[in-house]
Amino acid sequence: MSQVIIEQHGKVTLFTINRPARKNAICKDTALELQAGFAEFDASEQRVAVITGSGNDAFSSGADVTNLPELWRCIPGSGFTTDKPIIAATAGWVVGGALVLTMMCDLIVAAENTRFSYPEARLGFTGGMIAGLAARIPHKAAMDLMLLGRPMSAERAYSVGLASDVVETGKQVEIAMEQAQSMANSAPLVLATIKRFVNQHVMPKSPSEIMSETMRQLDVVRESADTREGMAAFREKRTPNYTGR
Repeated sequence: MSQVIIEQHGKVTLFTINRPARKNAICKDTALELQAGFAEFDASEQRVAVITGSGNDAFSSGADVTNLPELWRCIPGSGFTTDKPIIAATAGWVVGGALVLTMMCDLIVAAENTRFSYPEARLGFTGGMIAGLAARIPHKAAMDLMLLGRPMSAERAYSVGLASDVVETGKQVEIAMEQAQSMANSAPLVLATIKRFVNQHVMPKSPSEIMSETMRQLDVVRESADTREGMAAFREKRTPNYTGR
């Protein structure tokens, strides 16, 4: 069964993490499905993406500890890149790696019951990518989330600039889709240029972001037809025939 529902609404693609029994926790398969889905979205004629979680109890409870993912794979700018806008529509809990995922989106439409939480310091582990939060909201507000681990309400997230809108619970996807449709009617080259300028020349990258981006690029080489051809040619003692794929 698919962990992610992908639907196209005109030029807008809606991604829904569909694991309500696990509070939409991101397992290995979920991360891979999101990575593949966003790669397909980027290569398509679609113009804007919205990502949400099934139901209103949790956008996502973070990494599934029973089936740990390579979480970086589903993080915008790390596991995949796109110059197309991405809106996160959140409700309920947004925990750990899910907070990282949403902070890397371009906009966050948060339901009133949204609670952003990063409890990793109390749990004894971190992927380090959360450090980028301090470049996106005021330093002390970011450190409160990261060091004290105190949940941040939707209202507080809006006041410090993490959430772009706070809406009635249950309306978050509807409002995010309205915003996405509005952007889908705008000039795609302008949207892409603005996003690329911001991401490449304005926003700093944390060490973990740089590492995961490097891993993604190396994966392309490692999983390429040329790598398979080179290994086969070595075993067969012949000249390889590389195709650049």
